[in-house]
Amino acid sequence: MNIPKRFQTPLVALLIASAGALHGASKLNVMTTTQDLAAIAREVGGDKINVDSIAMGYQDPHFVEPKPSFLLKLQKADLLAVVGLQLEIGWLPPLQTQSRNAKIQVGGTGYLDMSDFCQILEKPAGQVTRAMGDVHPLGNPHYWLDPENGRRIAKAFMTKLSEMDSADASTFQQRYADFDKRLTVAEKRWQDKMAPYKGRKVITYHRSWPSFCERLGLQVIDYVEPRPGIPPTPSHTLEVINIMKREGIKLILVEPYFDLRTPNSIAQQAGGEVAVLLPSVGGKKEVTDYFQLFDYDVNLLASIFEKVK
Repeated sequence: MNIPKRFQTPLVALLIASAGALHGASKLNVMTTTQDLAAIAREVGGDKINVDSIAMGYQDPHFVEPKPSFLLKLQKADLLAVVGLQLEIGWLPPLQTQSRNAKIQVGGTGYLDMSDFCQILEKPAGQVTRAMGDVHPLGNPHYWLDPENGRRIAKAFMTKLSEMDSADASTFQQRYADFDKRLTVAEKRWQDKMAPYKGRKVITYHRSWPSFCERLGLQVIDYVEPRPGIPPTPSHTLEVINIMKREGIKLILVEPYFDLRTPNSIAQQAGGEVAVLLPSVGGKKEVTDYFQLFDYDVNLLASIFEKVK
């Protein structure tokens, strides 16, 4: 069929607009279990993907209350990215099953366990029992708090998104390269900021910080929890106070979702300070991306270390 020339330009424009609309409608729907993974997914996917997370950064990711709204989001998900190492074991499996979305089941084409790509610390040797507390038998799941693992997560997203949407693969690759470059610059900034305090000893409430502390040169000596996930006891609290006095430890790192009464009491009796660090993007409203998370924590640490030196 011959189209008169006077109609060709408007028709071409309409076809282009329609193609654009169809492409926009075909964005991949990415669900993540935490805001940290969502933040890194946005760095790589940009406006080519829709991203949402289940756990909020101000929540303890071990304990999330399942909601019907989560099911609706999982039903529509093309990709589900998880922290893994059983971090989400208490709440995610039922949501996956009830979503009836075959793609996001373990082993499905839209299931991505980021722990498979990262360096994992604190892998227990021997048998793990309940008497040891909430020990993760596959290793510590708070690995995203090492920027090098953040880079590995971004690369895994780039590979998976490129596989799922080959038409936008070059965009994902370019965005990953940009993230990698900016992260390299930021890592130097964080290392330089923490260099004067390298080797400092700290107490942490929960075992959230091994990757963070190892990367920034801090030594974790003990924990407010007597065992992972077990609330502090009077006898262990006294032991931590004595350790702080004996070792000259001046800082306790606490996640924002734990009760501060015991850490504050320990710090007061030991002559130290409590720092409420953010283990996740979204821990405060102003911390909306992966870079801001480390900027916040590193700046807070440096200011307190300067105060208690």
